[in-house]
Amino acid sequence: MEGHTSNITELAIVVVGAMACGLLMRHFRQPILLGYIIAGAVLGPSGFGFVQSREQVQLLAELGVLMLLFFIGMELNLRDFRAVWKVAVLTTAFQIVVAFLGMYLLGLLLDWPMALTVVVGFVVALSSTAVAIKMLEEIGEKRTRVGYVTIGILIAQDLAVIPMILIIGAFHGDGGIGALAIGKIVISIVFLALMIAYLGKRKRVRLPFAKGVGRNTELTPLAGLAFCFGAAAVSGLLGLSASYGAFLAGLVIGNSTLRRAMIHYTEPIQAVLLMVFFLTIGLLIDIQYIWANLGTVVMLVLFVAVLKTALNIGLIRALGETWPRAFLSAVLLAQLGEFSFILAAQGLAVGAIDWESHRMLVAVTVLSLMVSPVWLEAARRLHRIALLGITSGRETIRLTIGPEALALGRSRGIIAAWLARLRKDRASPGDSSAE
Repeated sequence: MEGHTSNITELAIVVVGAMACGLLMRHFRQPILLGYIIAGAVLGPSGFGFVQSREQVQLLAELGVLMLLFFIGMELNLRDFRAVWKVAVLTTAFQIVVAFLGMYLLGLLLDWPMALTVVVGFVVALSSTAVAIKMLEEIGEKRTRVGYVTIGILIAQDLAVIPMILIIGAFHGDGGIGALAIGKIVISIVFLALMIAYLGKRKRVRLPFAKGVGRNTELTPLAGLAFCFGAAAVSGLLGLSASYGAFLAGLVIGNSTLRRAMIHYTEPIQAVLLMVFFLTIGLLIDIQYIWANLGTVVMLVLFVAVLKTALNIGLIRALGETWPRAFLSAVLLAQLGEFSFILAAQGLAVGAIDWESHRMLVAVTVLSLMVSPVWLEAARRLHRIALLGITSGRETIRLTIGPEALALGRSRGIIAAWLARLRKDRASPGDSSAE
């Protein structure tokens, strides 16, 4: 009983810490989810150690994954997606192909097994829906063409996650995929495509339990959760990922007459479970590992950011968008995504990757999410420089990091003056005594 109370106390401390870090991120106008990740890292096993066992919250984290996919499916607006589907789908498809080919070449160099190559390729191809949309809101581009294209690509990536989860889940411990698993994956992808096409063309569907539930504040969220878990259970019994069923359930509800009421009444549940999900990601971070491999981790973060930015600029521009729009959308998509954690965890669970590779993927993804606002600001300044036609390296550096350098210079000057006065005050008594 005492151990149980201790566990609850530890979890309570971590949740309060997550709240505090979330408020801190909100104060600095950063995505709140970053605060949850930081809280998990600081208070978890590699930090102050308030939670020593990550398994204590693992079940809630898995529940958070189901709900994350359910809510994303529910919030997808297929009618808006149709307006930019060509750019979104082709960009996402090329992203996945190029990421896989790049990781395949890297895997040949480093002697990676195919399973690890597939997992890393999928992880690199994805971007963060939550972070990108938050940055779009901050710079006032959410309702512009840039916003529509960027969100369309994010939706296409979210849809691509389902086949990715199925493919990774089909790997055996030896890194192979059986013929039966391939058949299930193909049928699942075809079924998903048919459902999207069906729901995107017709009016809102009416669910069988809609009339009985109405807008009851108790039954509506319960009906949504039951529909989600029921679909996840059926999917699991068929030998597919439970996440696949949860996503389909959200997709159906999101295109039904219950959509508005369901989103409204289940938002508090979503907020809590997403907090748990990102908090668990923070608990998985090994700070000592990042510090011991800091050079490698930073190099990979920069490599991914530059590669994804350059690739997305070329793809979006080739599909008809203007250079400024292509540039801004590409920078917004430069980070890795929250689904990268899910794919890495899935790969670890089926033996496609080892614990060392999982730690590296988690570290790179977390740092990629944390530096994405900085990357956006630096890229926007470089874009303005390019529009102004500036070619001087010194002027480019001044305009890119000028404000920060100026602030740092002022701080340095103030500190230097303070130290000089301090040395003078200390030297004065000695001088007077010498006289």
